[in-house]
Amino acid sequence: MSCWQTDKALIEKKTIYYNMSIRGLKKKKKHPRTFKVRVTTMIEEMEFSCEVNWKGKDLFDMVCRTLGLRETWFFGLQFAMKEIYTWLKMEKKVLDQDILKEEPIRLCFLAKFYPEKVAEELVQEITQHLFFLQVKKQILDEEIYCSPEASVLLASYAVQAKYGDYEPNIYKPGFLSEDELLPKRVLKQYQMTADMWESRITACYVEHRGIARDEAEMNYLKIAQDLAMYGMTYFPIAHNKNQADLLLGVDAKGIHIYNIANKLLPIKSFEWSSIRNISYSDKELKIKPLDKKAEVFKFYSPQLKVNKLILHLCIENHELFIRRRRADSVEVQQMKARAKEEKARRKMEHQRFFREKQLREKAERAKEELELRLLQLEEQARDASEALLRSKEAAEWLAEKAQIAEEEAKLLARKVADAEQERHRLEVTALKTKEEKRLMEQKMREAELIAVKLIKESDRRAKEAEHLQQHLQETREAERKAKKKLMDFSFRNPLPPPAGPGDCSCEKGTVKLDLKDTDWKRLSMELEKERLDYLEKCKQLEDQLKELKCEIQALKQEEKQMGLVSHWNGSLQSLDGPLGNASPWQRSFEGEDLVEKNLHSAFPDHQYSTLDSWPHTKGVFCMSSMGRSTFPAANIALSSGGLRTRKNTSKIEQHSSDLIYL
Repeated sequence: MSCWQTDKALIEKKTIYYNMSIRGLKKKKKHPRTFKVRVTTMIEEMEFSCEVNWKGKDLFDMVCRTLGLRETWFFGLQFAMKEIYTWLKMEKKVLDQDILKEEPIRLCFLAKFYPEKVAEELVQEITQHLFFLQVKKQILDEEIYCSPEASVLLASYAVQAKYGDYEPNIYKPGFLSEDELLPKRVLKQYQMTADMWESRITACYVEHRGIARDEAEMNYLKIAQDLAMYGMTYFPIAHNKNQADLLLGVDAKGIHIYNIANKLLPIKSFEWSSIRNISYSDKELKIKPLDKKAEVFKFYSPQLKVNKLILHLCIENHELFIRRRRADSVEVQQMKARAKEEKARRKMEHQRFFREKQLREKAERAKEELELRLLQLEEQARDASEALLRSKEAAEWLAEKAQIAEEEAKLLARKVADAEQERHRLEVTALKTKEEKRLMEQKMREAELIAVKLIKESDRRAKEAEHLQQHLQETREAERKAKKKLMDFSFRNPLPPPAGPGDCSCEKGTVKLDLKDTDWKRLSMELEKERLDYLEKCKQLEDQLKELKCEIQALKQEEKQMGLVSHWNGSLQSLDGPLGNASPWQRSFEGEDLVEKNLHSAFPDHQYSTLDSWPHTKGVFCMSSMGRSTFPAANIALSSGGLRTRKNTSKIEQHSSDLIYL
């Protein structure tokens, strides 16, 4: 072959390769058709762009890789198919299955199979967390029956997993009001308020202190796996083709037959180890026990697809049942070892974190105590400084007050001395006053006695005056008769002119007669004697009254000088009591007006004046129409001058034409 041919052949080959590469590039530029799938997990929603030829396993693996899940045999992708929830088949294309063709296609990533013992089979933390969220939702939606007591305990573990350790300073009452923790059936069963339920949950929550989140979730699942409806999938079945009156339940332990009204207690159970074969023909499903002598259980389902779903679930649960009882694969062993190491490491970290938290809390409490103590000390220091300032001010004030008190003490000492002197003087004065009072009372009693005597004497003199008036009238009558006889005699027997002193003459109707009769002389002598005796007694009484007036005036003058007028008035008021029932003349000492009134009542025929003398010069006793006689009288007047007495002369008057002088 020539060189040109060789080069031509090379060029042709290169051209063919170039053309092929160009066509390959063109093919690569054409993007294959895709569709969107939105997958909802218990944690979040995820959206994927899937190729048209993807199978169910491709999509499932993508979701598991996204979540970081390696325990994939528990989960599956669920969707709704004509009111029946079914699972996406792994070996079949996604678009070829009976799924609702919409944009995007909606699927749910859920646990399809449940472990018999969660603590031994669940390895990864994400697997445990997904199971926890799904079982919790099933309990709250009442797909799994739970008693009220277990519901409260599970709610406390859920709170521990969400919030961590209980902190009373952070979690105040009402912090669980937004969380759904209890089934509605439990809330309606008891008449309890939300606060009461929260207090019960919080009481259990406080006891979980120190438990990590994964441990709290595991404790939740441990309690939940013992519930009767945990991990059970129910299907309606019937003994005949007409009516569905039973329920068939499939779980990790086997197949159970229930009454449609009671999902808790099965009528009949078939464990996986006792089942030989499960088959269906159209709507009829048969369960053949391992014991050939046992009766084959037949039942009917409403649809053929339900039989397929039941058979599929039974096959996969049976496979897991056998897998659990075999030795784990190397991959599972490695995964469990890594998970165990991770749990141990996480547990150590949690313990270290818990210790550090305790130490931090202790340090914070110590810090708070120290800060509180510091505040208390600062407060005490401020109080002490304020007290010191107050004490200084008080000391200054007390010093000033002490100085003032000292001056006041000196002043009081002087006043005490003066008061002592005054007290001594008053005691002496009081003694004098008492003595003077006693003397004055004694003199007043004497004056009262004298006044009583004067009143009696006045009454007696009045009676004597009346007697004398009667006697004088009789005498005048006798004189008139004698005159008449004398005149009759003189007319009958005229007499010669008188020659001697014993004669009787008559001039201008006036008769002068020398009375030599024995009766007339005797009467004149008696009247003269009585007049002289009365004048002497009046003079004695006047002297006594003058002496009493001088003494009373001296006492009043001394009391005015001593300033004891008020005491004198009190003494007079005290003397008013004993004199209240005395005679009118005795009560006359209460005042000048009363004295004058009482004297007028005692001597109604006399005129008195308390401002002048006693008796008044106009006081008379009328004897007859022909003449009058004035006798000595006495009265007592209380004035600024004291007691005074006066007397009048006494004379006997006859007719104006006939006067006889004694």
